[in-house]
Amino acid sequence: MKHKLIIAVLCVLGLSACQQAKTQKRPPQEKVMATRIKKKSYWPNEAQLVISFSMQFETGGQPEGAESPFSGNPLPKGNPDMPAESWFRYGAKEGVYRMLNLWKKHDVHVTSHVVGEAAIKYPEVAKSIADGGHEIAAHGIAWSDQWNMNYEDELQFIKKGIDTVEFITGQRGRGYNANWLRRGVNTLKVLQDLDFLYHIDDLSRDEPFVTMVRGKKFVVMPYTLRNNDIVNIEGKHWSPDQFLSQLKAEFDQLYAEGAAQRRMMSVSLHDRIGGAPSVVNVVDQFIAYAKSHQGVVFMRKDDIAKMVKDDPDTPIDNSEMKYNQ
Repeated sequence: MKHKLIIAVLCVLGLSACQQAKTQKRPPQEKVMATRIKKKSYWPNEAQLVISFSMQFETGGQPEGAESPFSGNPLPKGNPDMPAESWFRYGAKEGVYRMLNLWKKHDVHVTSHVVGEAAIKYPEVAKSIADGGHEIAAHGIAWSDQWNMNYEDELQFIKKGIDTVEFITGQRGRGYNANWLRRGVNTLKVLQDLDFLYHIDDLSRDEPFVTMVRGKKFVVMPYTLRNNDIVNIEGKHWSPDQFLSQLKAEFDQLYAEGAAQRRMMSVSLHDRIGGAPSVVNVVDQFIAYAKSHQGVVFMRKDDIAKMVKDDPDTPIDNSEMKYNQ
């Protein structure tokens, strides 16, 4: 009887030891499971959503009769529109500096497409943008159409712009934005010849992609008309609160999609519009809202373009091949 009792105790102890051994093996298994359920990122930097701001510096480069709150009732040609000119000056006197303070507050770096004549007229503004660690990108020498230029004229138009802005800021633009996105059939070949990395005059996707220009990769960083102050606030007379609602709604959808595919959100602000107190206030709120979500990264467009150009997951889209051969 005593022997049976001893055998029973040993069995219980052995069973307990086995159970303990099994328990001790669980943590590694749990680590494996944790690795398996970790969210997959579709960006090389492991972001769930990349946000890129454009800050257009155009004041001083506008032609006579350029779009403003007064352009719907133009003065006879040759007569200066004094209030319209002061409206544009607001961008250089107040707007850009207010936005620069906002970017600094949030440690966000943006892309600024700078018109050459704006930099000539307000070199201190252009320098302040560059000194803040922001990308200086190209926007032509002036507010002029280029879609109707021949190859050589367009090349000189773009080259004069980047040469001028580089002389003033020390930065040579590698990204391009045509006036109202209206590039011509030769524009990408011109940009390639001038060693540009990307352009933004495309609305076809919510992620960057590559297109082949004469057999070489060229990055396309899609622009936005939806999250654009000149379209919605100036053009449609939205209130700042409406603009904020648009930004949040766009963010929420793209952030959700970003769990399963590569997504990028673009926001465009113009010196004399986006730099108004009320607009900066709601953009401040939006940045704080976006930052409260895990996996959100704010980036300059040149840094995004460098990151995705040779990444195997970046789509190649040759929809415009007939123009780029």
